[in-house]
Amino acid sequence: MAQRVTFRRRNPYNTRSNKIKVVKTPGGKLVAQHVKKQAARPKCGDCGVPLPGIATLRPRQYASLSKTHKTVSRIYGGSRCANCVKERIVRAFLIEEQKIVKKVVKEQTEAAAKAEKKKGKK
Repeated sequence: MAQRVTFRRRNPYNTRSNKIKVVKTPGGKLVAQHVKKQAARPKCGDCGVPLPGIATLRPRQYASLSKTHKTVSRIYGGSRCANCVKERIVRAFLIEEQKIVKKVVKEQTEAAAKAEKKKGKK
């Protein structure tokens, strides 16, 4: 007859946080080992791609980890991927360029209107 393994000491229900693995000891006895939850890789906040260079751990373990394992040396280091950061920079640059172009066009139209007024007076 097969030996059975039951939950011990902890929560007696088969929940997500209470998973066990059955292990055979050197004495031939079957014992339940509690298995921790699998850690999800940190993902980019914009596109959802897993961030390379950042440790994959459960949230509480990040507290005891050095900063070099939690970020990469770039703006938006442990939060956004390189492609999204590049897009943000380009977008900001193009918006600023567009503002400058609008300003120049407005000045040119105003100058043209002034010139028309002067010609009309003569």
